Amino acid sequence: MAAVNEPLDDALKALAEPRRRAILRLVSHEELPAGRIAEEFEVTRSAVSQHLQVLKDAGLVTERRDGTRRLYRARLEGLAELRGFLDQMWGDSLDLARRLTEAELGLPADESATG
Repeated sequence: MAAVNEPLDDALKALAEPRRRAILRLVSHEELPAGRIAEEFEVTRSAVSQHLQVLKDAGLVTERRDGTRRLYRARLEGLAELRGFLDQMWGDSLDLARRLTEAELGLPADESATG
């Protein structure tokens, strides 16, 4: 059984909710105040604040205070870990698809590409 990576698991769980993915898209290019983020959704500001807290707890966004405002931005380190996981999973899937196709076509196995 693979080792558990709690930060990665938290990030994946956080992104399972569509509004959180939309929030992450909003703050991926610029830092935005919570009120500006809330304007994009037809839910209460409290609900958006809860979504922001989940994203923050998962290490996907940072929060900076500027007076009374809270400003949010995507956290590059958290996104990099998530991207690394997805890239590895994608690469493994492509390798498996290649090997299955080669086996189906009766091509010899490429031992250098395995394990």
